[in-house]
Amino acid sequence: MSFTNLSKKTNEYKELKEKPLWQGPPTIKTTTKGREIKPQETSNDMNIGDDINRGRVAIFIDGLNLFHAALQLGIEIDYVKLLCRLTQSSRLLRAFFYTGVDASKEKQQGFLLWMRRNGYRVVTKDILAVAENGKKPNLNVEIAIDMITLAPYYDTAVLVSGDGDLAYAVNAVSSLGSRVEVIGLQTTTSDTLINVADYFIDFDSVKQHIQKDYHVGYSYRTSSSSQL
Repeated sequence: MSFTNLSKKTNEYKELKEKPLWQGPPTIKTTTKGREIKPQETSNDMNIGDDINRGRVAIFIDGLNLFHAALQLGIEIDYVKLLCRLTQSSRLLRAFFYTGVDASKEKQQGFLLWMRRNGYRVVTKDILAVAENGKKPNLNVEIAIDMITLAPYYDTAVLVSGDGDLAYAVNAVSSLGSRVEVIGLQTTTSDTLINVADYFIDFDSVKQHIQKDYHVGYSYRTSSSSQL
């Protein structure tokens, strides 16, 4: 994905004409750009007090980290609820979902197709190629580049990860005037990452708001059974 043709005044992000269905009513554009950054806050409640000041929001989700968090919490994530919860009443710029993929797994391909059609911009890395080096798929470089490249176009970054390797990128984004919120498990999130964030939310405190309701379930269609 290239952003070299974007400009501050005229770009595809600033000219979105319609808002996705999961977003609430328009909010007053009171941005964090140029204002004094508050000391780092830690919260056990996802209802962010100054939500109206979040401005335009960009979401960056480490899929593997989220999977392990859900496993420890004993829940299955409802990705529509998750997107609603992370966006709240703010205006969403982009919601990125980063994950390793195995092209031979049809169910996974169906899940990723569903994600793309339900508000997420999916960024992938081939698991098989990574496995040859005996490593797990790591997309921290992709997350960091997207966070920094898009920083001029959002006011608040929501990072779903607990990896301390992203602390440098968070610092870089903060230095550009954007607010950074980190969401992860308190027990597994790097202290370094928490310390550089403007706001931290523990997944354990909001699990009831993002877990799948099995009474109103939905399925991920495989690519072969989908009509493109």
